[in-house]
Amino acid sequence: MREDLTDFTQQLSDPDPVRRAQIAMKKPLPKRFYAEVSVSEGEGGFAVKLDGRPVKTPARNALAVPNATLAAGIAEEWRAQVEVIDPMTMPLTRMVNTAIDGIASDPQAVSEDIVRYAGIDLLCYRAATPTELVRRQAERWDPVLAWAAEALGATFLLVEGVMHREQPKEAVDAFRQRLSNYATPLQLAGLHTMTTLMGSAILSLGFAESRLSAEDAWSLAHLDEDWTSQQWGSDAEAEHRRALRLAEFLTAADVFRHALAE
Repeated sequence: MREDLTDFTQQLSDPDPVRRAQIAMKKPLPKRFYAEVSVSEGEGGFAVKLDGRPVKTPARNALAVPNATLAAGIAEEWRAQVEVIDPMTMPLTRMVNTAIDGIASDPQAVSEDIVRYAGIDLLCYRAATPTELVRRQAERWDPVLAWAAEALGATFLLVEGVMHREQPKEAVDAFRQRLSNYATPLQLAGLHTMTTLMGSAILSLGFAESRLSAEDAWSLAHLDEDWTSQQWGSDAEAEHRRALRLAEFLTAADVFRHALAE
């Protein structure tokens, strides 16, 4: 049964929460095979155990974290499973698996991917029209860029439209240097997920440095989408996709907070 569960969780490793939902609907869920869930502290941190046996990641590493609160949250996800084990309802477990199996072996690659977003950051690409959207972008995004310029000692350039414009090397390098303060696998797992879901590394850094709450960062990242919905309305499918992304985003923010408290 454990092998069945490992195979299933590996298939749910796709970074897109909507894609994971589609995969999950096509696969039968493994039955719950354990009675008790516990957390124990050991040499590798706080490990989650099922009937006294350590939980393993899809790559067969020990599912252990350095933070007791995070371990308790993961354990609660396992307790919450009833007749079957549904990884779709276990976002903390999935993200920690990603940190342990996919980031710990090459954190620099993940860090550089976040830096890449800083070079094409959402906040730097502005609408030419309509006037109200232009005003709203300036009103809400400019203060964040002003903070980044002061914090990093370098300025990101604004671009009208969607044509790519390379950002100053000093700005990207300054961002890279600041990001190096958050180098653990769990910190990078949280920030990378937040960055990809928002399309903005600057907003993620603002959250990491307590300049923005997770909710404020999410709202800023969806300014254009919210404006369009206000003008033309939205549909149920789009709202469902956004809800899935938001849940993933808030989980990533929690993982980062717990990692920061190590």
